[in-house]
Amino acid sequence: MILSVPLPLVGREFGLGPSGILLLSAAYGLSFSSLLLLGGRLADRHGGRRMLRVSLVLLAVASVAGALAPTFAVLLVTRFAQGVGAALAAPAAVAVVRSLFPRSADYGRAMATWGGLSALGATGGSLLSGVVTAWVSWRWMFAVPVLVALAGLALSGRLLPAAEPAPGAPPALDLRGAALATAGVSAVSYGLVGSGEHTWGEPVVLLPLVLGAALLLAFAAAERRTADPLLPPGFLADRRRAAALVAVMATAAGTALVFLILPLYLQQVRGWGVLATSAAFLPYAAVLLAAGRLAAPLIARHGPAAVTVGGLAVAAGGLALLAGVGPATPFATGLLPGLLLLPAGAGPAFAGSAVLATGGVRPGRAGLAAGVLNTAMELGPTAGVAALMALAATRPTAVGGYAAALAAAAAGLALTAAAVTLLARSRPARPPFTHTEEYSA
Repeated sequence: MILSVPLPLVGREFGLGPSGILLLSAAYGLSFSSLLLLGGRLADRHGGRRMLRVSLVLLAVASVAGALAPTFAVLLVTRFAQGVGAALAAPAAVAVVRSLFPRSADYGRAMATWGGLSALGATGGSLLSGVVTAWVSWRWMFAVPVLVALAGLALSGRLLPAAEPAPGAPPALDLRGAALATAGVSAVSYGLVGSGEHTWGEPVVLLPLVLGAALLLAFAAAERRTADPLLPPGFLADRRRAAALVAVMATAAGTALVFLILPLYLQQVRGWGVLATSAAFLPYAAVLLAAGRLAAPLIARHGPAAVTVGGLAVAAGGLALLAGVGPATPFATGLLPGLLLLPAGAGPAFAGSAVLATGGVRPGRAGLAAGVLNTAMELGPTAGVAALMALAATRPTAVGGYAAALAAAAAGLALTAAAVTLLARSRPARPPFTHTEEYSA
């Protein structure tokens, strides 16, 4: 989220149109979501700590290059490279968490906390980006991942367990599956990004979508014939896990939409500066932090499925309030209520989904579970925001388009809450944080 608030400034500096801005916004998520399954397999094969250190080096190098990028093309490539580093880091980090908390109850509580941290990190990135951009330059935002990477490299050897792979033969890499999944997700996402400036029937949109769908179908067919697949078909057969992934995608898409639309609205329509725009998200961050702290006790008491459904419903209400945005909507009475309600639901929804998605997975598949969960978390914003912004582009005014996109996102979260309710009831309820067996895979 380091470019979320200064994105209009970056667009003006490089002379970008709407599709260029959207592509720059989505570049990190494109490579991140495309390579997470491979990152999960590498973590299970080589150990979480080792892959975490490799990923931090890549993230630091890409961030330095981004800070010095002289052209839009170079900046775009560095954002892709940052996504590659993150795709290796996220599953490796969860694999390390699995080693730190071997007991199922402790691991469940840790994942409930982890589920809210990504949303909190995104909010913190938006707040910090506005402050840094107002005081110096948006390029200095790239110093943040460099500092994080350096700190991680310095401390990981002393603080983190080796997290060696599970005993037995290491899992094969399934490079064919990785190539098909990466190309398929990238092509579909690229087609959706292009729909912001082109109609669905134009080749620049239609061809990538068709090609991506064909590649993903080929991936699914190849995984069924591979002895050691990248994504075992049965891994998603558990309906509670599937429900969690759907919930993550929908919640991530809804929150990412707000972080894309609101800075554009406040700066381009209302004339706010970047510092004031960042300050607008302070109440959001405060509520999200409080909701994240409450999520684990709520999950322990009511179960992850109930907390996920309740969070989705509350977040849908927040998006519905924001959908009332107009050319002169007052912040305190028009935008702030939605900005308070959305994180109050998103935090518990992310936390409950993380527990549902990773519960019962044996240590040797912690990287796989994390890769699948993070893929859903990144594919939601990448594909969902592109589709919603394409809907916004059909409206005659920018503000009308923003309102339509937010309303559609609210409806999507409400429908997702209903779907998760049905899917979560499909198997007997289990006590929270006591999973000892791996779901059928």
